[in-house]
Amino acid sequence: MEKRSLTILISVAMFIRLSVPAACAEDNDTARDAAELFRHIQVFANSIALIKADYAEPVDTKELVYGAVRGMTDTLDGYSQFLDPKSYEDLTEMAKGEFAGVGIEIGIQDNILTVITPIDDTPAFEAGILAGDKIVKIDAETTRDMTLDDAVLRLRGEPATEVGMTVVREEVDEPLDFKITRAVIKLKSIKEAKLLAGDIGYIKVTQFQKRTSADLKKTLEELMRQGAKSLILDLRNNSGGLFEAAVETADYFLKPGMMIVYTEGRAAGTCVEFKAKRNMEFTDLDMVILVNKGSASASEILAGAIKDNKRGRIVGVTTFGKGSVQTVIPFGDGSALKLTTAAYFTPAGTNLMDKGIEPDVYVEREKPIDNANDNQLKAAIDALRELEAFKKNSDQKKPAMREKGRRP
Repeated sequence: MEKRSLTILISVAMFIRLSVPAACAEDNDTARDAAELFRHIQVFANSIALIKADYAEPVDTKELVYGAVRGMTDTLDGYSQFLDPKSYEDLTEMAKGEFAGVGIEIGIQDNILTVITPIDDTPAFEAGILAGDKIVKIDAETTRDMTLDDAVLRLRGEPATEVGMTVVREEVDEPLDFKITRAVIKLKSIKEAKLLAGDIGYIKVTQFQKRTSADLKKTLEELMRQGAKSLILDLRNNSGGLFEAAVETADYFLKPGMMIVYTEGRAAGTCVEFKAKRNMEFTDLDMVILVNKGSASASEILAGAIKDNKRGRIVGVTTFGKGSVQTVIPFGDGSALKLTTAAYFTPAGTNLMDKGIEPDVYVEREKPIDNANDNQLKAAIDALRELEAFKKNSDQKKPAMREKGRRP
C-alpha cells in the first residue's frame, strides 16, 4: 500500500492503492514501450535545451517543465491534471473541508469546461449556477484553451472579491452572465438530518469526507432512537469526495459479500473488487436515495451499489456520469500529478462515464426551486411508502412455520 497516493473520484474522490489481483492484465511489452519512450523523450529534452539556449529571453527551467507536463495532461481525459505546489496545497485544503472560492466542482466534458455541481448554500449555488452549465468565459476571458488548473485558480480567490462567469445552458438560447462574490466555502459532510412524516429518517450528505461514514452511522442511529423506521438519503448536488467513504457507507446497507464497486486499470493495484464486509443493523432498512445531475463520482458509487443490489430505490433525475478513478501522486518539489488510473464499475458491470445512473423513479425538480415544496422529496416519500407496503404484503403472504416436535 502506498501511503502517499490519494485517489480522487470527481472532481476530488480518493482511494489508497491496493494490491493487484491475479485477474488484472499485465503489459508484456514493457521493453518495447521503454525504448519508444526513450526515443520520444529525446525530443522533449532537445526542445528544453534549445529553448534555454536560443529563446529570445531567459526562461525558467521549472516553468518549462511544468508547462510541458500540463500540456501532456491536456491531451488526456478531462480529469487528469498537473498540480503545481499552490494547486496541490489548495486541493489538500479542499479535502479538509474548507477553501475560498465560488463553490462549484468543475471538470472537462467534450473539451468544454463544465460545472459538475454547485455546492449547496455557496455563492455559485445562490447565484443560480446549475450542474451541466458550460463555462465559456471567466472574467470575460474565453475558456477555450484554458486548462482545468487555470480555471480553478481564476475562480478561487480572496473572500469578498468578485469573479465573472459566462455559461451556456441547455434549452437556453443565449449565454448567461453571472457576477459572483467569492466566500470561504466550508464543506460540511452531513448538512441536515431530521424525521419526516413521523417515522422516516432523512439525511442530506453534501460530500464524502473521511468521517462521513462514521458520522452517518451515528446520525442514523440517533434518528432510529427517535422513531425512524426507514431512510431517505439525499445525495443531490453531492459531487463525490473520498472513494473509501462511499464504499464504507454502502457497506452499512448491504449484506456481507454483496458487491459495492470494482475498478479496472493497467497499473498494479487498480484492479480491485470492493465488497460489503459488515453485517449492520441497517441491511434490512427500507431506503430511497435522492439524486440529480449534480450527483457524481462517489455519490454514483453508493447509488449504483444500492440500485444494482436491489436494496432500495433511486429517485430524481439521471446523475452526472463520472466513472473513472484519479490518483494524486505527490512530487518532491511540492507539485503533484492527478492521473486517471482506472475505470470503476457498478455491481452490474456498468461504467457510468458520460451516462450516469438512471433513477427508478424519474422526477424533475419543479421550477422555481422551492425548498419548502420539494416535489422530488415528496416523490421519495411516496416511493418509500410503496416499498414499505410491498414488504408488509410479502411478509403476510409467507407461510406460517410449523413448530417442530417429536411424534407421540
